[in-house]
Amino acid sequence: MAVRAVRGAVQLERDEAGHMEEQVGALLTAVLERNGLHTDDLISIWFTATPDLHCDFPAAAAARKLGIADVPLICAQELDVEGAMPRVVRLLAHIESDRPRVGINHVYLGAAAALRKDIAQ
Repeated sequence: MAVRAVRGAVQLERDEAGHMEEQVGALLTAVLERNGLHTDDLISIWFTATPDLHCDFPAAAAARKLGIADVPLICAQELDVEGAMPRVVRLLAHIESDRPRVGINHVYLGAAAALRKDIAQ
């Protein structure tokens, strides 16, 4: 079993806790489903949020509410780069997987797909 990393992102429509919970939950669920993962396969998850998101911590809003209780999670603020897409939550999940690196499915939902046009959705 190898350690792999999975990336993902979603753009929120508004800075509201319930909306963040829904959208980040959908992102995390899609990462798990598209990679055939279970919570036991997760090593850790790093979340970042753009500086315009203040309503909640993405880890608390989604992961903990999905029942991911024993996986280390951390949140950080994304760089405040002029012209960057607003209201974006990104994640970097470290996983255990037999998939080769090229077999990992990174997930960019909705408008966030524009962040990585080079990755097939």
